[in-house]
Amino acid sequence: MNLPALCIRRPVMTVLLMVALVVFGVAAYPKLPVNELPNVDFPTISVSAKLPGASPETMATAVATPLENEFSTIAGISTMTSTSALGSTSITLTFGLDRNIDAAAQDVQAAISAAQRQLPTTMPTPPTFRKVNPADKAILYLTLSSDTLPLSTVNEYGETQLAQRLSMVDGVAQVNVFGSQKYAVRISVDPNKLAANGIGIDTLQQAIADANVNLATGSLNGSRQLLQVSSDGQLQRAAPYNDVVVAYRNGAPIRLSALGHASDGVQNDQVASWFDGKRAIVLAIDRQPGSNTVATVDRIRAVLPQFQASLPPSVKLGVLYDRSESIRHSVDDVQYTLLLAGVLVILVIYLFLGNASATLIPALALPVSVIGTFGVMYALGYSLDNLSLLALTLVVGFVVDDAIVMLENIVRHVR
Repeated sequence: MNLPALCIRRPVMTVLLMVALVVFGVAAYPKLPVNELPNVDFPTISVSAKLPGASPETMATAVATPLENEFSTIAGISTMTSTSALGSTSITLTFGLDRNIDAAAQDVQAAISAAQRQLPTTMPTPPTFRKVNPADKAILYLTLSSDTLPLSTVNEYGETQLAQRLSMVDGVAQVNVFGSQKYAVRISVDPNKLAANGIGIDTLQQAIADANVNLATGSLNGSRQLLQVSSDGQLQRAAPYNDVVVAYRNGAPIRLSALGHASDGVQNDQVASWFDGKRAIVLAIDRQPGSNTVATVDRIRAVLPQFQASLPPSVKLGVLYDRSESIRHSVDDVQYTLLLAGVLVILVIYLFLGNASATLIPALALPVSVIGTFGVMYALGYSLDNLSLLALTLVVGFVVDDAIVMLENIVRHVR
């Protein structure tokens, strides 16, 4: 007995089966991720290394080359590209689609450890790596700006507070900061004054490092109690650096102010970002693979009013780009097209057949098939995107066409 004969002989079973498909489809539809395109996770790993002050040529020869030599021994790499800039190197490793990304990450970590002994010893931190999806882009760009506060203060609110808060939102993978303006103290000295006092630049560097330490100072033990000795050895602003004693000459101290000056600045003054013609801090928010873009943006926007209330009145929080808006519009348009196509097809069938009972067959087969598809999509991990909704729109014609063929065959047998 084939499936059509079974459904005809068991009408109650057929009705219950159709109702079950509709129920599962309706329950699964709100849970489907809504994205612009289907989720395609390419096994890609990005490795970054930093050596402040090094030229791009130095980064390419001293940092990128040893790392590339070790990475070339990893199996499954399809492409490897590197970019060296002032003080930084970025290497992108793309693996074959059959390569497990977690196993590839372990191989990359082992290669970095093997290349560590060949890298410059002056690197502040070892090279780091992270899993990336080159086909994905940030879903939301936020800006922080102020007309009165310095950018270093605005950066503190954005990078330290807002970025950390958004990283904990469900569906957010990471938050990248563009135009970062971290506070730093910049010290400028006159080489002629250093030479006149017989002081080398290494002596100056050591004196500044000794004056700005954050170490344990110990404790005092008594017969009855123990007292912790606390001392704030860090200099938080530029002004105290001018009083640092660099060396002694003829019994007299030579302070930094006699050799140059210290000023408030930022760690990297070669990067900047603007919003509406003004300097600003831009935060780019990436979503986790497989998460719902629209729902993730809604959760982020729910957090922003609370954070805005904690900001000073002079700091303005704005939205530079919201990727979910185009997704909402495109998905709504495709859904409208899908419904309109179904209504027009059923209407055309009724006009040509002129029989309401005969039109009822494709009129029921169409929604049951489409709604039941949502349950299958949820079970297989698919998402509602432009391609999947376009495919549903196209298959409406196939479903109706099959229903017409079956209807014609049934009428032929009845006659």
